[in-house]
Amino acid sequence: MPSYTVTVATGSQWFAGTDDYIYLSLVGSAGCSEKHLLDKPFYNDFERGAVDSYDVTVDEELGDIHLVKIEKRKYWLHDDWYLKYITLKTPSGDYVEFPCYRWITGEGEIVLRDGRAKLARDDQIHILKQHRRKELETRQKQYRWTEWNPGFPLSIDAKCHKDLPRDIQFDSEKGVDFVLNYSKAMENLFINRFMHMFQSSWNDFADFEKIFVKISNTISERVMNHWQEDLMFGYQFLNGCNPVLIRRCTKLPEKLPVTTEMVECSLERQLTLEEEVEQGNIFIVDFELLDGIDANKTDPCTLQFLAAPICLLYKNRANKIVPIAIQLNQVPGEENPIFLPSDAKYDWLLAKIWVRSSDFHVHQTITHLLCTHLVSEVFGIAMYRQLPAVHPIFKLLVAHVRFTIAINTKAREQLICEYGLFDKANATGGGGHVQMVQKAMRDLTYPSLCFPEAIKARGMDSTEDIPYYFYRDDGLLVWEAIKTFTADVVNIYYESDQVVVEDQELQDFVKDVYVYGMRGKKASGFPKSLKSREQLCEYLTVVIFTASAQHAAVNFGQYDWCSWIPNAPPTMRAPPPTAKGIVTIEQIVDTLPDRGRSCWHLGAVWALSQFQENEEFIFRTTPPF
Repeated sequence: MPSYTVTVATGSQWFAGTDDYIYLSLVGSAGCSEKHLLDKPFYNDFERGAVDSYDVTVDEELGDIHLVKIEKRKYWLHDDWYLKYITLKTPSGDYVEFPCYRWITGEGEIVLRDGRAKLARDDQIHILKQHRRKELETRQKQYRWTEWNPGFPLSIDAKCHKDLPRDIQFDSEKGVDFVLNYSKAMENLFINRFMHMFQSSWNDFADFEKIFVKISNTISERVMNHWQEDLMFGYQFLNGCNPVLIRRCTKLPEKLPVTTEMVECSLERQLTLEEEVEQGNIFIVDFELLDGIDANKTDPCTLQFLAAPICLLYKNRANKIVPIAIQLNQVPGEENPIFLPSDAKYDWLLAKIWVRSSDFHVHQTITHLLCTHLVSEVFGIAMYRQLPAVHPIFKLLVAHVRFTIAINTKAREQLICEYGLFDKANATGGGGHVQMVQKAMRDLTYPSLCFPEAIKARGMDSTEDIPYYFYRDDGLLVWEAIKTFTADVVNIYYESDQVVVEDQELQDFVKDVYVYGMRGKKASGFPKSLKSREQLCEYLTVVIFTASAQHAAVNFGQYDWCSWIPNAPPTMRAPPPTAKGIVTIEQIVDTLPDRGRSCWHLGAVWALSQFQENEEFIFRTTPPF
């Protein structure tokens, strides 16, 4: 009688093993086997990390094996089981792998097909077509869209982490508990001792070093030593935490009535300001998004304030970017002066601090939260709803959106929710961050996620004119590498543009992103469908780049650039100055965050900058041995 060798691999994460009864049956082109109990005498089967083999003998030849059915039945107490894969050695000596990489919960049956990637048109056998359809029907019931806040991209319908489908939950929820991680961060950084002084001010800038004692980070230390310098200020717009706002100024805005006379001491080429603009030497960062956003009012004991600055920058003869004018709000007037490097030292310093604080808010809520986390969640939900596991595009994307839905759900549960951690230290807490996302959604477009287009749209694409923009240089290399890889994959499975057009599962995936994620807004520029292999390659590059390279660029440097509190204040406790010549160092220190909020902020940027234990990297810098 024909005999098959069945190899079963159990996951290595905590509690992946099971003591339940596991039954297997095979479905082939010539028939189906009986149900077989996988059990070896005097042996503990399916332990965590185990790879177990079993001989399964059947009554007659089954032909080509299409499906493997796994059934789990309770032994003593219900326990979940994480099945990685099953490998089948056929009587003819061939090996067929049936990937699973899923949790099997309770008592139930899971049906696996072999791991070869196939488009729907490649499945000619009825049982495989049926399996494909049932998988998507099940997933669409599990992965439902919902609106967390009006105007937001739609997200997963889950109120908390444990409500998520088991397969996309974290292996250990404790590892991503924001409250626990923030507390652990403050303990590791030895800053707990300041928390009882929550609303008290620091004495001076040097006093901030008391919460800096555990930092052994060359970038953070350099920021601490040079944060007041114009060169460091300008450099951060190119290569700091938020290198996506600076753009070349092609025309001076009317709302910033700056003149050559005001800034001539900063101009090095003996040209007027207008001539410098024409030569491409003037850059601008406009925080208009923050105009009208409500400041945090959750703590009646501490007033908090926001500004909406406009910052004009200049490329000097050394090709370095430096600030030359700052207006702290959008409407010019006597009580909204333009601050200049030639002003009194503390006038200019406070103006720059306001810009850095505004940059922090836009970075956290828009650059980081909206444009990487929430957008990647949209791609992830649409993928699970519309692409079966056997689809080549599912196989390509699933590793890149791994845990995105879970981390976002945890953030909505603890971080950005009402009375969440975001409210404790940030001036945009208490609802301001929600208003920011709602406003930013109007400008979120598909081209803005296409890295080369986004760089070009801001006039920042010339490596000759702007030689020190490493975010651009490295980003373009990574973008091209990803695009080349996706093109290689696409060309294997799609031999023509017509195959792309006719792949209904792919088209449904793209449509789901447009209709639900981007709320069907035509102005977003997100495609409703894809017409060619070239379009598909770009689309896949956007998905992968956003979830990996772009997120890494704006996330993992937070501790580097934001841990020195005066360089990235999460809140300001006094309104922007309305006149020049009145700012003192005491006023600046009283405006900066108090001790408690400083500690929360430091704990937050430390926790957010950490790699997960099972972090995957798309590029290796050293050989994998």
